[in-house]
Amino acid sequence: MSKVVFNMTVSLDGYVAGPNDNPENGLGDGGGALFNWYFSGDTEILLSEGTPPLKVSNQSAALLKEAVETYGAGVWGRRTFDIAHAWGGHPPGTPCFIVTHNAPQEWVYEGSPFTFVTDGIESAIRQAKEAAGDKDVVICTASILQQCLNAGLMDEIHLDVAPLLLGKGVRLFDHLDIDPIGLERIRAVEAPGVTHVGFRIVK
Repeated sequence: MSKVVFNMTVSLDGYVAGPNDNPENGLGDGGGALFNWYFSGDTEILLSEGTPPLKVSNQSAALLKEAVETYGAGVWGRRTFDIAHAWGGHPPGTPCFIVTHNAPQEWVYEGSPFTFVTDGIESAIRQAKEAAGDKDVVICTASILQQCLNAGLMDEIHLDVAPLLLGKGVRLFDHLDIDPIGLERIRAVEAPGVTHVGFRIVK
């Protein structure tokens, strides 16, 4: 059965970007250090066509390959879409659903790599699940994680914890309106430059 799975790199103090993140400043001030582990290993892995390959450790490569194999569809937020400059038309995975209030018309055409969802997170997850079939729906945006947690739509949370304290910036677990949520640890893998942890949400 398809699961809704969050996967993102985060600093030890819970930030996914530094301050002043924007289309001209990417991951914000100091935020690029979150992804040092992407390029510090000796095992090359391609996450999607049209994007440069990563060079990670053997431990990280095995987990990334597993994630790629289970990917069925992805959901991102409009702010990430804009900061990433639409990934140059090559999103990290397809089908790719973007939650937004207003669809950018230059990307609305037959065969576009993006599906823009303007009627909320529940609709986006429903459409992504239909597209994913038996594979997972992957979330890689902090705001979408928060909306999914608030709506009770998340199944698993996977974090790549970077050995870094950013001190300020974009918080991962912000804007939550939830009762306490129990978690079951399903993964803990120490790798050079990063620690991979995964949790199943207890329902």
